[in-house]
Amino acid sequence: MIRTCCDFDRNCSQNPEKMAVSGFAFFSKCDYNANYTTRGECILTMVEQINGFINYLHNVKKMSKNTELSYRRDLTKLAGYLGGKAVADIKAEDLGGYIAELEAQGFKPATVSRNVASAKAFFHYLLKEGAIKEDVSIGLKSPKIEKKLPEILTTDEVVRLLEQPKGDSPKEVRDKAMLELLYATGIRVSELISLMESDVNMAMGYIVCKDTHKERVIPFGGEARQALFRYLGESREAMVEDPNCQTLFVNCSGGPMSRQGFWKLIKYYAKKAGIESDITPHTLRHSFAAHLVENGADLRAVQEMLGHSDISTTQIYVNMNHSRIREVYAKAHPRH
Repeated sequence: MIRTCCDFDRNCSQNPEKMAVSGFAFFSKCDYNANYTTRGECILTMVEQINGFINYLHNVKKMSKNTELSYRRDLTKLAGYLGGKAVADIKAEDLGGYIAELEAQGFKPATVSRNVASAKAFFHYLLKEGAIKEDVSIGLKSPKIEKKLPEILTTDEVVRLLEQPKGDSPKEVRDKAMLELLYATGIRVSELISLMESDVNMAMGYIVCKDTHKERVIPFGGEARQALFRYLGESREAMVEDPNCQTLFVNCSGGPMSRQGFWKLIKYYAKKAGIESDITPHTLRHSFAAHLVENGADLRAVQEMLGHSDISTTQIYVNMNHSRIREVYAKAHPRH
């Protein structure tokens, strides 16, 4: 059953900061954006319901911050298209029109599919909360997405990339350690920049990667260990301004590295290495997994290191290996 803020406070205009709570959904005050019934009750708008949904994702589903931001971004765009409609007044035709508008504006199928998934999750939540009587998103269809194999670097390209930070400055020593560790472990860039000093076990050669659901232990090899040892011994102290800072990798101002900062870093070194393909930090993650599978690593072990919940996600690297084998066969076999 949907609760209105006036159910909790009949005089909400005089207590504007009071919040209504439905399970883990925290709703904002009645304001000029809200709709009202004939009894003067405040009906929560879609924007307010989005806040409740994001709190539900955070408190119940334990979603990551990036996932929460993605949902909020998609649903806020949808709310803008719908022009402030109360969720109970939204029809299936409204949602269909929005998806059609995204396609007409030339958004990629993957983007449209993500928006469909966001809408479906949101309206499923609303139905569960009793905010709507039927799920109007059921009929939404995602566009077909052409499955492309992820872009990876060759082992030669990886070596060239990792050799680029050659100097002795604190920044270059840090850059070398970050690139080596990223390729050695296959972690996401968000995980790399979130590492604490305490997450690194230099003696045993592993890192502990933590997310909202679990933590995983990932080993790293000699090259990464050497680069980390040098960074921790020579450079980090020179870059950190706050002696209490526990973040492993810091920027030139002594604060935590940002995703954008690392993205620029890897682009810079890729250009220096003469790598022509448009690589991203995720390219090293794909390369890590593909090179492991290509060299006979157990798929379950690769799944565990990558943190994939479903092994079918990891299976794509096996498919890449098969494609590579076919390509080599086609080029080299004398009777092909």
